Amino acid sequence: MDKHYTYLLINVLTVFFPIVLSFDKKVSFFKKWKYIFPGLVFSGLLYLFWDYLFTINQVWSFNPDYILGITFFKLPLEEILFFFTVPFACIFIYECLIHYFKLNISASISKTISYLLILICFFLAVIYHDRLYSLINFSTLAIVLLFTLFKNIDLNMGKFYVAYLVSLLPFYIVNGILTAIPVVMYNNNENMGFRVGTIPFEDHFYSMSLILLNLIFFEYFRNKKLDGTAS
Repeated sequence: MDKHYTYLLINVLTVFFPIVLSFDKKVSFFKKWKYIFPGLVFSGLLYLFWDYLFTINQVWSFNPDYILGITFFKLPLEEILFFFTVPFACIFIYECLIHYFKLNISASISKTISYLLILICFFLAVIYHDRLYSLINFSTLAIVLLFTLFKNIDLNMGKFYVAYLVSLLPFYIVNGILTAIPVVMYNNNENMGFRVGTIPFEDHFYSMSLILLNLIFFEYFRNKKLDGTAS
């Protein structure tokens, strides 16, 4: 296979099993797609704006050997798809955990986790305020977590944290490939310079805020039913 299809193939494989298994009778994930897409668009716009800023400020760059070369606003087509394929797959994981397992974290413990994460994000954002990738990542997650603490949202944060932990397995596979080849090349002057394998530490926070924001939208639209009926 032509290696220029590498990033595109990663996107395809990311959603392949969630789409194929969407028709499992117990989860019936395909029936919930309509509640996912609005959030994908809203959150996608935010993260693509981030992405654009990171690209033009040389926070990262894309290896031309592993992309098709089709770009929009300096972003490869594959990078744009990434912000749809990854949240879609993570919401699928969340739904499977709800239907097949009784895994959960109590409200008091999940609230404590949220407060601790906010403190960590604030601390790291202050220390690395001069590094764009670090500053925006830590600040964004802190803001989204604060929103979950002080607004009445439909999302069960205990189930979110369990789903996030499970999502780390595909996260390490996908991001590991992207950063090991590398398809995406990070400028260490704009991050902490600390990596888990080949993955920048900040990517864990990036992934958490991306998944959390999409799940907030997903549960909001699912409860609203999009057609105006009561939940």
